[in-house]
Amino acid sequence: MASVAAGLVLVLAYPPRGWALLAPVAVAMFLIAVREAPTRWVAVASGTGFGLTFFGFLFPWLAELGIIALIPLLLVQTAYPALYAGLLHRVKAGPAWFMAAVGGWALMELVRERFPLGGFPWGMLGYPAGEFTATRNAAQWWGTSGWSVLIAALAAGVALYATNRERRNIWYPAATAGVVLLAAALGSLFPNPASGEEIRVAVVQGNTPCPGTHCPDERAQTYASHLALTSELAAGAFDLVVWPEGSTGGYRSDPINSPEVAAAIGEQARRIGAVFVVGGDRPISDTEWINANVGFDTTGAITGEYRKRHPVPFGEYIPARSLFDWIPELSAVPRDMVPGDGVVLFDLDGGRFGSVISFESSFARYGRDTVKTGAGLLVVATNQGSYPYSVASDQLIGMTRMRSAELGVDVIHSAVTGRSTIITDAGVVGPKTPLAEPAVVTGTVQMREGSPTLYTLWGDWVQILAALSLLVLLLPSRRVDESLIEG
Repeated sequence: MASVAAGLVLVLAYPPRGWALLAPVAVAMFLIAVREAPTRWVAVASGTGFGLTFFGFLFPWLAELGIIALIPLLLVQTAYPALYAGLLHRVKAGPAWFMAAVGGWALMELVRERFPLGGFPWGMLGYPAGEFTATRNAAQWWGTSGWSVLIAALAAGVALYATNRERRNIWYPAATAGVVLLAAALGSLFPNPASGEEIRVAVVQGNTPCPGTHCPDERAQTYASHLALTSELAAGAFDLVVWPEGSTGGYRSDPINSPEVAAAIGEQARRIGAVFVVGGDRPISDTEWINANVGFDTTGAITGEYRKRHPVPFGEYIPARSLFDWIPELSAVPRDMVPGDGVVLFDLDGGRFGSVISFESSFARYGRDTVKTGAGLLVVATNQGSYPYSVASDQLIGMTRMRSAELGVDVIHSAVTGRSTIITDAGVVGPKTPLAEPAVVTGTVQMREGSPTLYTLWGDWVQILAALSLLVLLLPSRRVDESLIEG
């Protein structure tokens, strides 16, 4: 029951509440329950209860796609804390337990973000750090994953102090709290936002005529709405105009397939004198399709496209399709998305920028390699059409805010029906559009100039070091007291 309560408390650290200080409290509650569990199976049950409540209340909006979309993902994600708790329960002595708790959490997130089917990063422990300017600024050195390790360490220190009744050692919680406070202080003293050429931006959120459902000519009307809003933008007022994922209507009205659509968008690019990035999708065969951001220059010519690299399993493609033919709901995905093969940068006066599309923006690795390749600005294009009235959009903005903080770049976050916004100053979120309403967001961003952040260069180095620390417990050594580990 304590672990179930811990899962519920941890949900409150994420949008829509965003009560970030509850994150270490909740994890400490969970770790105390695991350490106090009388048997390994009770520890596993505690991990299961924690996972079911945390993930179940973190992304219940997936149920809008059907229970078939929610239950398998919920069970897979729950397996991670259950396995973590079972393995952690084997470790008894304080120093070894602390190392296992922190290293095990780092390893759990490292694997969870990559397996199975490319991983699922929702609920990473470091994301609540984005709620405060000081902790967010420190992400430039170790990223969201590094904050996961520090928060887990703080929680483990508190848990160890609370459970060692006979030999309480204040060193663990005090030292970890000191590291967290030092990181926050350094983040306050040394912010690292983009500070280069200013770019005037318009984000067009055209919405759909029937959010959350499907209606006749929905995609054509979606494109028409984006074009109509764009036609109201003043000539010469913007340097960059962004349309979100799937905003061109797709398939028949994709700008690559349709010369008429390409000409209409190109005309607006010439009229405004701006570079355009628009989201489209098109079939390339009866069984495959492409999800891409298409770029237009100020003359209205198409300059290239970025193809989404990380498709959504069971949403944009069906893994091992022949094994799942018996599930009627999967007939809604008749084609499999073909992933792109790398970063594509677009030219803009003042620098170059890159983009990521929807689901892949929640993974730090895609934004990182885009900036590492040379992007001084990042565009996030998403749709949110399947769950337009849920908290999913706010949760995704919380993640892309940390992309801005980690990489030191401004982020343009565009959505068809979700919330659109502009993120500046290494994670400061500007005004958001309403859910499922046509709107335009305008503002100014800056290109990043100068040296990249440490996280851009080194990536998840803190997380990897913490995960590797488990080897100290696993490698045989005469110097390690065998009584530290049960069994």
